[in-house]
Amino acid sequence: MTVTNVLLSGVVGSTAYGLAREGSDVDRLGVFAAPTETLHGLRGPQESHVSTAPDRTLHEAAKWCRLALGGNPTVTELVWLPDELYEVRTPLGDELIGIRSTFLSASRVRAAYLGYAGQQFRKLRSRSGAPSPEGRRRAAKHARHLKRLCHQGHELYATGSLTIRVDDPDEHHRFGERVAVDPDAALSLLRRVEAAFDETPSALPEHPDEAAADAWLRRVRAHFYTPYAPPA
Repeated sequence: MTVTNVLLSGVVGSTAYGLAREGSDVDRLGVFAAPTETLHGLRGPQESHVSTAPDRTLHEAAKWCRLALGGNPTVTELVWLPDELYEVRTPLGDELIGIRSTFLSASRVRAAYLGYAGQQFRKLRSRSGAPSPEGRRRAAKHARHLKRLCHQGHELYATGSLTIRVDDPDEHHRFGERVAVDPDAALSLLRRVEAAFDETPSALPEHPDEAAADAWLRRVRAHFYTPYAPPA
């Protein structure tokens, strides 16, 4: 997959969280800018490019902003990675990192992270009692990510900052193995974290600063603008 104008890209997922084991996939996520002129035609450019081997997802700048403003945990982590995990950084990508807090809001972070955690719970329950090693492996993976989402979401809500690498990877793996056997054991964690959100004052505003995202996106469009030249 060849995509031009990549502004920011890095290694995300289990490798970034410190949860990768031998054989784990290496996931990459990035944001790119479509040439500005292509946005004015009858059909706009493709907004996302997804590939496997290697596993990489690239979102067009406007789509990335919309997802981040909605609190999407997957795209949010791109701008909170440790420096060594970035593989592409440009001045506009660094600007995006610089305004990362403006995308956040209390209500959307809470809804998105708890929503994604609940989604992982439903997936692991659907694999309850799976007899195969592969079924148990997938259930354990869902459980690990449920635990991570709960803790990262609450941290972001309470402090306004996101730590990508988990504190105790081995405990996440032990939790995954326990919950793969008894998925309902994850319910107590979900309930505790929901209560913690209720009891914790948020460091985040109630609404994101869309003006900052809009201003950044306009700088991107200006940078990649080339006047249209009709065919000869």
